[in-house]
Amino acid sequence: MEHALEHVTSPRHGRDILAAGMVRDIAVDPAGAVTLTFVLTREDPGSLARQARKAVEGVAGVTAVKMNVVDTADGAPRAPAAPPPPPTADEMPALGKVLAISSGKGGVGKSTVSANLAAALARDGHRVGLMDADIYGPNIPRMFGRNEKPDVQGGKIQPLEAHGVKLMSLGFIVERDAPAIWRGPIIMKIIGQFLRDVAWGELDYFLVDLPPGTGDAQLSLTQIVRLHGAIIVTTPQEMAVGDSLRGAKMFERVGVSVIGIVENMSYFVCPHCHEHSDVFLAGGGSRLAAELGVPLLGQIPLQAGMAELADRGEPIVVSQPDSPAGVALRDLARTVVTRATGLSAAVPITAPR
Repeated sequence: MEHALEHVTSPRHGRDILAAGMVRDIAVDPAGAVTLTFVLTREDPGSLARQARKAVEGVAGVTAVKMNVVDTADGAPRAPAAPPPPPTADEMPALGKVLAISSGKGGVGKSTVSANLAAALARDGHRVGLMDADIYGPNIPRMFGRNEKPDVQGGKIQPLEAHGVKLMSLGFIVERDAPAIWRGPIIMKIIGQFLRDVAWGELDYFLVDLPPGTGDAQLSLTQIVRLHGAIIVTTPQEMAVGDSLRGAKMFERVGVSVIGIVENMSYFVCPHCHEHSDVFLAGGGSRLAAELGVPLLGQIPLQAGMAELADRGEPIVVSQPDSPAGVALRDLARTVVTRATGLSAAVPITAPR
């Protein structure tokens, strides 16, 4: 067997692999099965191990070959590489107060709240950016009536603008019916590009409309930019409140403070008699705020025609600012300004892997 291996030459050493010390611990059992250790460094061609195996297999009486390939000069297996550290979140002062708007589950009107909050802040004279981080269901383009592809100037994507708000969304870039079948690393890359490669300019408030739940988009955002706080949107039902509680706890776990709760679809205002009716069980937002020890920032009513306005790209704070929902959302914007004053960007805590 040694004679067979002596016919295999190591290009790196200029001599046979036995003389070079690349073959070690040769053992043959009574059945003719051979085991050996083969030292193959990164400077050696991978074909060398195959040549050695073939040489041993060609020896009369050998029935099987088990080769343990190691990749260090001393023949010891290389320790597995440590996982790369998570990216360090950047403080981006040009964006102003960076606020994430999140919900534990879908269908609670989070994007409606995000769009109207952004438009209300802009209406009050603030410089506002709104990033649609809902990669799987971007609704911000429709709610602002914009669907053009953004320009690129000087290597920077130019955000679209509507109702005084600078906007960026995946919905501006991909076709409307294109499904987003993407995993975490791609989501993180998209969110990073939306933050760093878009010409946002100098802003007072930067709102991020997140997808429902506590997944890749939420963690990616907290690892890329230092947030000033999170706003949790819920509806009064206990199921929505329970899901929202989990979302709030996720932000707390990564070192981002929850600045308050917004209860959407809180009640219904009759368009004729203006009577308030509780469509769902009342008080869910208040109970969630109490459990988290944060304020209830606002209660937004259901209002007839609000969905149609959103589909036309008209936030209700712009088209019907004096309606019950319009007033509630404008009050919410002023409350957020008050709560955000003095907030510092959070120093994130590394989330468990």
